[in-house]
Amino acid sequence: MTHAEHTSVLAGLIGSGIQASRTPAMHEHEGDAQGLRYLYRLIDIDALQLDINALPRLVESAQNCGFTGLNITFPCKQAVIPLLDELSDEARGIGAVNTVVFKDGKRIGHNTDCLGFAEGFQRGLDKAPRQHVVQMGAGGAGAAVAHALLSAGVERLTVFEVEPQRAQGLVDNLNEHFGAGRAQVGLDLSAAMAEADG
Repeated sequence: MTHAEHTSVLAGLIGSGIQASRTPAMHEHEGDAQGLRYLYRLIDIDALQLDINALPRLVESAQNCGFTGLNITFPCKQAVIPLLDELSDEARGIGAVNTVVFKDGKRIGHNTDCLGFAEGFQRGLDKAPRQHVVQMGAGGAGAAVAHALLSAGVERLTVFEVEPQRAQGLVDNLNEHFGAGRAQVGLDLSAAMAEADG
């Protein structure tokens, strides 16, 4: 038997309204293919009749129950950050976490959304114009997409969000990392779309 055949993995997904997620089947199938005993559980705060305030208890319980790690989704990607001991450079720069690894008693936050979007963008839209892009949403996934777009050479990004302070926070972060004026908060969607590429 290989080392992988002796390895058990307990992981999960924390988020809201995730009962229809295909993530458990995907992870368990790949675990089987790698010779792992892989168990993946949904921790749906809606199904448990909880709210975001339960996040500290849920993360602590997962760690205490022997989870290897957690995937994090809406609305927890930013709220989980204060609960972590360390952040990867990507997670720190983006300001959102979608993966928590429990290692040596520590909670380590990562963000793989940026890389995933960037790879898809390069494969499917490599030749797309990149002068001006309009983005809807400035939450955890939106922050990762925005970082990926600017990293891929988008010259100007206009961000729209129903919570203006969230959009401003993301734009400030982007301009700090990529240079002043690269990102702006959108005020007029029709005008922004008329100026956008594509």
